[in-house]
Amino acid sequence: MLVKITITILFASLIFVSTFACADAVRDANRLLRVTNLGDRFESMALDQTRKIIRTYTSIVNMSASVALPQSLKNSIAECYAQVYAWELFEPGIAEIFAQNLSEKEIRLLIDFYSSRGLPPMEIETFKNTIAKAGQIERSSIEYIFNNSDSCVERDAELINNFLASQNLDSTEIIRIE
Repeated sequence: MLVKITITILFASLIFVSTFACADAVRDANRLLRVTNLGDRFESMALDQTRKIIRTYTSIVNMSASVALPQSLKNSIAECYAQVYAWELFEPGIAEIFAQNLSEKEIRLLIDFYSSRGLPPMEIETFKNTIAKAGQIERSSIEYIFNNSDSCVERDAELINNFLASQNLDSTEIIRIE
């Protein structure tokens, strides 16, 4: 009986310690995201992509119906993308991906590197091995974002087609979602 209690306590202690270790890894991964400024870069890229999408819609509508999309419609489209691709929606999952793919030592090495603290010569090999993991982390992050984001495309098509209908233009051949 005493052995069972001891094993149970040991097992519970291991779970408790591993939970804290995991929390520490995620906390460190969040710190890495902050020092690399990944959130701002993500939002900048999302904004750039949104501008390209709106430019494409504008071009299609202009070429097909000889009509310019009003700024209010463009703003509404941009608002959807800003909400759907807000960094806050993805940050926890991306931090988890970093924590799962990088050791505590690797995360701290990157935090020091991106915080301009340099790289100790004896850690160059560790740094190279860490950087080699970037491709897998990027693929996992892209998959996570894809699987955890909504789409604005159907809403965009509805807004554009409603606008064209309000202009007494046939929108059936302009924006179709298949």
